Amino acid sequence: MDLLSFGKTGWGDELFYATLMTIAVAVTAMLIGFLFSLIFTPLKLSNNKFLNFIGNTYTTVIRGVPELLVIYLFFFGGSGAIMYVASIFGYFEYIEINAFITGSVAIGIISGAYSTEVFRGAIQSIDKGQFEAAKVLGVSKYVQFYKIILPQMLRLAIPNLSNVWQITLKDTSLISVTGLVEIMRQSYIAAGSTRDPLFFYCFAAVLYLMLTFLSMKLINRLEIKYSRGF
Repeated sequence: MDLLSFGKTGWGDELFYATLMTIAVAVTAMLIGFLFSLIFTPLKLSNNKFLNFIGNTYTTVIRGVPELLVIYLFFFGGSGAIMYVASIFGYFEYIEINAFITGSVAIGIISGAYSTEVFRGAIQSIDKGQFEAAKVLGVSKYVQFYKIILPQMLRLAIPNLSNVWQITLKDTSLISVTGLVEIMRQSYIAAGSTRDPLFFYCFAAVLYLMLTFLSMKLINRLEIKYSRGF
């Protein structure tokens, strides 16, 4: 256990900070995913064929392409795109996007595609009579969404969003290719330095399992809260 001690002789403090980085990336990516789902869920539910096509294209492409490829496209393609724009204004130096921003946005877009499908399914599962009753009562669309649709949607969506969160949490390991020091990257560095890969990779697995277990405890509480009366 000396390998996990804090200080110069162990890797405990490095792995602790790497765990915090993993949580930060996962939470940021999940929030970005929610923003994307708020944009694309209405598009997938729209009766407009063009808007519906845009929504379907987003979810189909992102879910059909490997997550690692999406990260590579953003990390390398993003820098290239920014450098191209900068060259128009006369700046020709190399520009590298921050690894945290790249990883969070890339994983957020992936998370958003799955969250979009979850919210779409949840809304379509709500009884149509709820919408009709709101219209008959003259309830505004704002009140209809936040007071009638949203609570029911969350009740139906939370169980599936727990799966999206687990996917997002595990996908953070992929951004180690960008150089960001999270659990997987730090485990790789420690394994290479100590020549004890089995120990550090097993400990990384334990860390991911602990994060997943604690997350599920929190999500189960939310599920119980929004399922009162059912």
